Order: sequence, then C-alpha cells, then structure tokens
Amino acid sequence: METVNQTITVETTVHVPVEKVWIYWTEPQHITKWSFASDDWHAPNAENDLRVGGKFLTRLEAKDGSFGFDLGGVYDEVRINEFISYTLGDGRKVAITFIRQENDTKVIESFEAETTNSIEMQKAGWQAFLDNFKKYCEISK
Repeated sequence: METVNQTITVETTVHVPVEKVWIYWTEPQHITKWSFASDDWHAPNAENDLRVGGKFLTRLEAKDGSFGFDLGGVYDEVRINEFISYTLGDGRKVAITFIRQENDTKVIESFEAETTNSIEMQKAGWQAFLDNFKKYCEISK
C-alpha cells in the first residue's frame, strides 16, 4: 500500500461562530468531550499549550479498557480563529483551517497519511473525529 507523502483532507461546517468553535477545539475541558471517533471511546485527559513550539497531548482509550494511546505533537503555526498546524509525534504534519461563514464555521483538516492503515480507513476515522466535534459544538452552543 503506497501512502507515503499522501495528504488526506476532511471537513465539516459547524453551525456555531468561529470564536466558539476555536474555544471548543483548543481548550482541554472541551477536547475531552469530543476527541474520539465513536461512542465506545473517550478522551479522559487532554493537555494543550497552544502556541508555536507548544505541545499538546490527548489520551484516547476504549471505554472497556481494552486499548488506549496518546496522541500528541508540537504546534508549528497558530493564528487565532483561523489556522493551526502541528507535527505529530511520528513526524506527520496536520493543518486545520477555520473559515468564518457568518454564524457558521467551516473546518478543514488536512493530514499526512500513515502507512499502517488504508487511506479510506484513515479518512473515515479522522472524519468521525470531526463529526463528533461538530456534534459537540452544536449541542454546547
């Protein structure tokens, strides 16, 4: 499977203003409420130092305790309410763009694929995180 240097993009439109979307995306007390792909997972802990060179770490675990892992990296660029880019612990790059659309926000997330899972599986997984984020924002607004 050839996935080296391939970039995958997922997106959604959240029916919440960009200022609130930014808070929900970046503050640890919110990250723990949405940063998982399905209801049988959760994020019991999140740390976030949102600045260039700052680190983030989110603990993801299956609710049944069967599996868990840390997702972390270092911020490369931060433009409040507009853009975040970071490098994951494995060296892959991620970029998130927040586009104001009146009282809605379009969120576009692009990431470098890894080589273990299929492109389709990676895209579906990252889209599930983004869909969970949208749901959390719209319930919390």
